[in-house]
Amino acid sequence: MSKLQHTHNSQVIGTSNADVHSFRLDGKRALVTGAGRGIGLAIAQAYAAAGAEVFLCARTGSEVEAAAGDLRAQGEKAQALVLDVTDIAAVERAVDTLPGLDIFVNNAGTNRPMPLADVTEDDFDAIMDLNVKASIFCARAVANRMVRDGTVGSIINMSSQMGHVGAKNRTLYCASKWAIEGFTKALAIELGGCSIRVNTICPTFIETPLTKPFFEDKDFREEVLSKIKLGRLGKVEDVSGAAVFLASDAAALMTGAALMLDGGWTAE
Repeated sequence: MSKLQHTHNSQVIGTSNADVHSFRLDGKRALVTGAGRGIGLAIAQAYAAAGAEVFLCARTGSEVEAAAGDLRAQGEKAQALVLDVTDIAAVERAVDTLPGLDIFVNNAGTNRPMPLADVTEDDFDAIMDLNVKASIFCARAVANRMVRDGTVGSIINMSSQMGHVGAKNRTLYCASKWAIEGFTKALAIELGGCSIRVNTICPTFIETPLTKPFFEDKDFREEVLSKIKLGRLGKVEDVSGAAVFLASDAAALMTGAALMLDGGWTAE
């Protein structure tokens, strides 16, 4: 072994733990919307386990209060926030009254799969009001608070593989998620100078209470699995791990990016 190689290896071996980026979230506060069930709940649980104080936000008080109570019973720091994120004024009031936030997961969303020929104005409003309008104004409320507080923060917008491809019966959903991808890149540029990172998570089909009824259709399930190169549906744990990464110092140089959790769907 040359002297240069020996010196290099010694430096690597001697690196202290303090120099290694951490996936821990100790001392940080996180707000997660749509946290009463499914992906949002899994992310809130993962954040709490990683040491964060978590505010679980959802419209259904019984669900989110039970979820926060379960976390507190396990010794974690968790509070319920009963809130309709489509009420922009209420969101702004809530964000202003919470303790300073380090992490925000913009997770609340919906879908109404159908051919465009069957889409009504009500369908359009339901999807766009929650997936786009509410997401944008929730992010604005949190970003404004982070800037005022001088927080080195992380905003994570829940997108989808459908924000990168198209699919039949998903014209509205794809439109909403492509919008979120563009919004995220633009906001990352705006907030970069404030040390606030903004990224998306883009899952494939995940087994949740929302998606379960769709997979009871055998043909639909087989069609989906044929496009996922890993040959399985996603689990909420697949998403929560990525959310911990993006919230942590391990992703300190990552902003304006889309983290694909699609099992290879968009690789083709």
